[in-house]
Amino acid sequence: MARSKNTGIPTDIVENIVDIDVSEEMKGSFLEYAYSVIYSRALPDARDGLKPVQRRILFQMDRMGLRPDRGHVKSSRVVGDVMGKLHPHGDAAIYDTMVRMAQPFTQRLPLIDGHGNFGSLDDGPAASRYTEARLTEAALAMTADLDEDTVDMVPNYDNSYLQPEVLPAAIPNLLVNGATGIAVGMATNMPPHNLGEVISGAKHLLKNPDATLDDIMRFIPGPDLPEGGKIVGLTGIRDAYETGRGSFKTRATTRIENVTARKKGIVVTELPYQVGAEKVIERIKTAVQSKKIEGITAVQNLTDRHHGLRLVIELKNTVNPDAILAKLFKLTPMEDSFGINNVALVEGTPQTLGLLPLLRVFVNHRIDVTKRRTGFRLGKAKDRLHLVEGLLIAILDIDEVIAVIRSSDDTATARERLMAVFDLSELQADYILELRLRRLTKFSRIELETERDELQKSIADLEEILASEARLYELISDELTEVSRKFATPRRTILLESDGSEQVAIQDVEVSDEPCHVALSVTGLIARAAEIPDSPDRQSHDAIVSSVAATTRGQIGIVDTTGEVHRLDVVDTPALPLGSRSLAGGVPIRELMPPGTEPVGLISLAEDAEPIALATSLGKIKRVTPTHPKSDTWSIITLSEGDSVIGVSHAADSAQLVLVTSDAYLLRFDSSAVRPQGRTGQGVAGIKLAQDAVVRALGVVPGDLLAEARVVTVTGSFDAIPGTETGSIKVSPLDRYPAKGRGTLGVRTHRFLRGEDMLSLAWVGLDPRAVGTGGQPIELPEVNEKRDASGTPLTTIIGGIG
Repeated sequence: MARSKNTGIPTDIVENIVDIDVSEEMKGSFLEYAYSVIYSRALPDARDGLKPVQRRILFQMDRMGLRPDRGHVKSSRVVGDVMGKLHPHGDAAIYDTMVRMAQPFTQRLPLIDGHGNFGSLDDGPAASRYTEARLTEAALAMTADLDEDTVDMVPNYDNSYLQPEVLPAAIPNLLVNGATGIAVGMATNMPPHNLGEVISGAKHLLKNPDATLDDIMRFIPGPDLPEGGKIVGLTGIRDAYETGRGSFKTRATTRIENVTARKKGIVVTELPYQVGAEKVIERIKTAVQSKKIEGITAVQNLTDRHHGLRLVIELKNTVNPDAILAKLFKLTPMEDSFGINNVALVEGTPQTLGLLPLLRVFVNHRIDVTKRRTGFRLGKAKDRLHLVEGLLIAILDIDEVIAVIRSSDDTATARERLMAVFDLSELQADYILELRLRRLTKFSRIELETERDELQKSIADLEEILASEARLYELISDELTEVSRKFATPRRTILLESDGSEQVAIQDVEVSDEPCHVALSVTGLIARAAEIPDSPDRQSHDAIVSSVAATTRGQIGIVDTTGEVHRLDVVDTPALPLGSRSLAGGVPIRELMPPGTEPVGLISLAEDAEPIALATSLGKIKRVTPTHPKSDTWSIITLSEGDSVIGVSHAADSAQLVLVTSDAYLLRFDSSAVRPQGRTGQGVAGIKLAQDAVVRALGVVPGDLLAEARVVTVTGSFDAIPGTETGSIKVSPLDRYPAKGRGTLGVRTHRFLRGEDMLSLAWVGLDPRAVGTGGQPIELPEVNEKRDASGTPLTTIIGGIG
């Protein structure tokens, strides 16, 4: 072998040495590596909200048939299949991703149903050989219609399998479940949201392409975290929705209660997102040992799977619980911040997206998926119709068809003669040659004619969808509504406009005694304001269900379902800024009541207040003389077994009392027909109930405003799980219903549609406003002047009316 005289290296190697610039080589290689990490590993696609490994896990599990109606399989088997066929990386990374997709405290809508120890916020999961998994119903919505050419399929890493470039994704997964990821030079961090709210926003954007951010935030007011808690301060959320970057504070849900007969404590029932109980306990102990917090005697973790999170922080009797709570928020993870950085891939390019662009990408993806699916189904229907028409020709002239086939020398000749004699295509001729004799009956002909008619109708419908943008958008909206009906759940996270720091050590603040109103919202928030918060444009979050006049240093009563009244100092409720249009700055009323109680409404404790009217679910009505004891809790009605209070309000003698039942009957009578009683009375018969019917609503309307009052009824089904069906809604004038005597049946107020058999919600009063389960506004239909008429089908679940 010849060698170089200077270096001793073989001459053939010397001749192939290429001089390169090391800096340029490093730059190019690093860019390739960065692109690979950004595009193939760390950032989600804005269309389906999934990183490649998440998408591959769901796709492979779908192909393995791991559906919710089948048994779980070992997680290690899923990991092995994903790694071997689609994702050529470490099994630990695949399993870790799979675990996160199954954790209900990580994802708002888990996509994998895990069986076994999938970890907690304080502990990791068991090894993959010990756990099992399958897809959830929500995951099926992500992979639905994959086999109908809805998305492009691309080769896997060795070109041996095909995988979807993106999933069809009937769920706006990126917003609902959020995303986290660290790439090279960029990162993403998106919080979870409420599915029902996001779908409402997407439907509004679909219907109104020029909608503004303010319009969309009517439906999506803020994140909705899996473990609940509170978000304090909404400015950062607005910034993030506008620019794609922002931050907000999350705070634990707490209440101060007597943990023993003589000792108070702070009870924590919800923690900030991704904060575990053990981490909080450790930080509390550290703060106590370093003397940063004084007055805590013990911390107990009473969490269990039946009652959920419950941390009890016991306090000395000499300390102010509010002051301790303020220090806990400052020094422990009981208050945490979340930085929003909405970075996702749009057409393969990383972009920082606000709320509107994120929704638009999803809506456009659904439009593309629906168009492709419709085109695929149209092609299949036309192909089948072509064959059916050929079969009908064959059956009509079956004797001649048989003769042609029997007289042919071979299959090719028979095919050609059939095509020539009966004017058939090659596909039709082949199909007839493969026809079985059992298809040559009269019944088969009837079946084929029926199938032909159905195919023609289906083809016309599919062609109309592709030709009409309105029909296409209507179909997409209906599909989104169905997804919301199946998977949407009520909002868990409470949104507060301010951090409430002014409430700490409030006893040390001198508050002037001024007139105010205390109001309770549909979603259970209570606050005080100089005037009742109102929103003429109906764009505010939430609606008011009960309000009373008071003074800032006065007291009011909260009536619960058992007929108990709980005294409340008005100064303990947060004050809303002047001009507020909603109760978004309020606090949950349950935090101001004993555990286990369910609030019904607010009453005034003033001596000159009007009598209190109460209605029970079993049809009793009572008016109570406004005389109240000095105790913190007392009863104002004696209930029979199985009965409960469903409505409360002050009612003068001149007012009209209105009761609405679950079987859609309404009774209106004068308030003066019910003589005021003492607190221990059981009340009198209010309305005559049919078997299994209950009272849904009590309305108290001033006699001079009868013509302006409205009746709102929402239907449902006894067999449906509450909060999972939309039903239909009807708004009608109250003066269309004649007054009847107390204790009678009343008149029917709503005619049920097919599948409806009860009223799930009813309301009587002035200026009704409906809101969804998360407090977002829902537009009511036009007033129906007919008293006994059916309602307008709803597309969104109504959470309440105020």
